[in-house]
Amino acid sequence: MKKPKLIRITTVPLSLEKLLENQARFMSADFEVVLVSSDAERLARVGQHQGVRTFCVEMTRKITPLKDVLSLWQMYRFLKREKPEIVHSHTPKAGIIGMLAARLAGVPIRMHTVAGLPLLEATGIKRKVLDFVESLTYAAATLVLPNSHGLCRIIQQNGYCKAGKLRVLGNGSSNGIDTDHFSPDHFTDSQRGELKSEFGISPSDFVFIFVGRIVRDKGIDEAVNAFVSINRDFPRTKFLLVGDFEPDLDPVSGVTMAAIKDHPGIISAGFRADVRPFLAISDALVFPSYREGFPNVVMQAGAMELPAIVSDINGCNEIVEEGKNGLIIPVKHADAVRLAMQTMVSDAPLFHGMRQNARPMIVERYGQKFIWEALRREYCEQLKDV
Repeated sequence: MKKPKLIRITTVPLSLEKLLENQARFMSADFEVVLVSSDAERLARVGQHQGVRTFCVEMTRKITPLKDVLSLWQMYRFLKREKPEIVHSHTPKAGIIGMLAARLAGVPIRMHTVAGLPLLEATGIKRKVLDFVESLTYAAATLVLPNSHGLCRIIQQNGYCKAGKLRVLGNGSSNGIDTDHFSPDHFTDSQRGELKSEFGISPSDFVFIFVGRIVRDKGIDEAVNAFVSINRDFPRTKFLLVGDFEPDLDPVSGVTMAAIKDHPGIISAGFRADVRPFLAISDALVFPSYREGFPNVVMQAGAMELPAIVSDINGCNEIVEEGKNGLIIPVKHADAVRLAMQTMVSDAPLFHGMRQNARPMIVERYGQKFIWEALRREYCEQLKDV
């Protein structure tokens, strides 16, 4: 029997490679999966790793009307030729291009996952344009999948979509966590000691870590400001930053950049394909983001037995329970970040209790196979009406 054809679309291959890691291989047991994204060379490597076909449509993450029209035309022609039963898009630009092209091409099942709303930080005319694009994406879709309950509420509050078209799968998350892969058991004390020595971290240091894009809307300005402050009172602390800077899209402040460069307690490790070794040498995650969908890094850190400091936003406040596996703070509030970091360092009973709870709370609620199976069932349910 011929398998139904499933097209998965993201703006850049990194989303397929990391945010949806191994999902295509799992789905290929029941579907003919084709991955569509930009950057043909990197996309081909992702497809080879996942054992599925790929097709390149160049897309940008910025507002580029002329390039976007060309991408839409290329996507439409591809879908018209492939005739898939399901098109499933992720990320804003892939969403508008993928959903419009799929509707024009007559694809019967058009699903879009919402894993965050960058537009929430926009203002003025740009916000109005992005609001329109978001609404248009959802209008072209037959089903919209926010990856957290909080995000689902935000979508309804902003009037982007009717409630009947929205669905949150499982407990949230786009891909769940491979809790066997993200486990502290993979690292020996000797390995941890060697990595700490490489980065100038002493055995007695309390290590805070941030993992993600080093940009303003991840709360880096507030986190660095808070660390510089608490390091004066707790000099045996370090702040490890793991991720790339994006100066063209969302730069951090000049003061923050200077601190990252010059402060002896701040260590910038750059982008790392495998973040587990860095989580293994850390004590607590600091993630004061302004907006998220359902952040993988908070689940990854929890699976590695790290309590987390997170902002009170959708996704983050669903993964973390105050005082149980982390601390929840107000958004854009450097003093609150500072106080939470200080609490982690100074309140040993609370810290160790949260650390003990961190991994079990992730394993029980966000195991990867649970999320994948929920999505597979949704695909099959949608196909019943085709």
